[in-house]
Amino acid sequence: MEKAIITKEIEKYLDSIFDGVYIVDPDRKILFWNRGAEEITGYKREEVVGRSCRDGILNHIDEDGNLLCVGNCPIVKVFETSEPQRAKVYPLHRNGKRFPVETHISPIYDDDGSIVASIEVFRDISAVEDYRILQEKFKKLIQRYVSATTFEEVKQLAANDRIAQTKVRDMTILYMDVVGFTSYTELNGAEEAIAMLNELFGICDVITREALGDIDKFVGDALMATFIDANDAINAADKIMNQALPELNRIRNENGKQPIHIRIGINSGNVLQGDIGTKDRSDLTVIGDVVNTASRIEKAAKPGMIYISESTASRLKSDIFRQFAPAGSIQLRGKKTPMQLFRME
Repeated sequence: MEKAIITKEIEKYLDSIFDGVYIVDPDRKILFWNRGAEEITGYKREEVVGRSCRDGILNHIDEDGNLLCVGNCPIVKVFETSEPQRAKVYPLHRNGKRFPVETHISPIYDDDGSIVASIEVFRDISAVEDYRILQEKFKKLIQRYVSATTFEEVKQLAANDRIAQTKVRDMTILYMDVVGFTSYTELNGAEEAIAMLNELFGICDVITREALGDIDKFVGDALMATFIDANDAINAADKIMNQALPELNRIRNENGKQPIHIRIGINSGNVLQGDIGTKDRSDLTVIGDVVNTASRIEKAAKPGMIYISESTASRLKSDIFRQFAPAGSIQLRGKKTPMQLFRME
């Protein structure tokens, strides 16, 4: 099989390509692994050829953190449908860090027209993703410097075109809530509870804006914030949890007030952003499974802890990723399979 598909001439040609290239048979056994794949992933040819891509070599996940090797694998789709596939996925480098790649998979046919293998060509798009994030940040930054009149005019034009306003975006969602808020209200009264929330949320709003994020909504004792860059979300969460909150509690203690305890959950992936509501009143917000999962990760976090999904972890720079440790595989409500979560140490 291998000899019929991969000749020395083809191998030499594929090794000259900078992109990663590998070929698998219908059993998903890797038949070929080019030099480009070695450079991109850190895995040498002798480490992978002959093994199955299901053996945990790269452990690809999609943009929403789903493990593709045991689920919706693009390679399997090629063999099932005979249709080429294209996807953005996050493989695991040999050094343990995930990174984004754009991959294209096509079928390989024999002389009888039967599919005998598939070829996958993939490219590290870390630089492209960094540029996309930079562009998004630039757009957000511009809003701070154009005149209020200009900004409001542009915003109204966008608001009037509701269909054009709705779009799918790759974003990071941060959920934070107050631990034991019901008990706090019972002990301190509704007025003090509202004052405490306003105090906490005011600090969170400032920190979120500094990190180029937006607070999308307040839901009782919880808030939801959105970020273009997962690294910004982590920086905001870290500053809220480990700098601002301890200082706030120090001041509250000096004034004889009960300390505040919070927990934070973060998830990344594709969300639907658009105007939600009626013709008289609507909000520009984000919805989708990624948002719901962020909320459930927050509920799974222990008090005083920041938990993130593997989807978020895959988007982090190495120095930020090193601040996290595995929190175990946790079954979240609404998920068929347990999710691997990480906690900030």
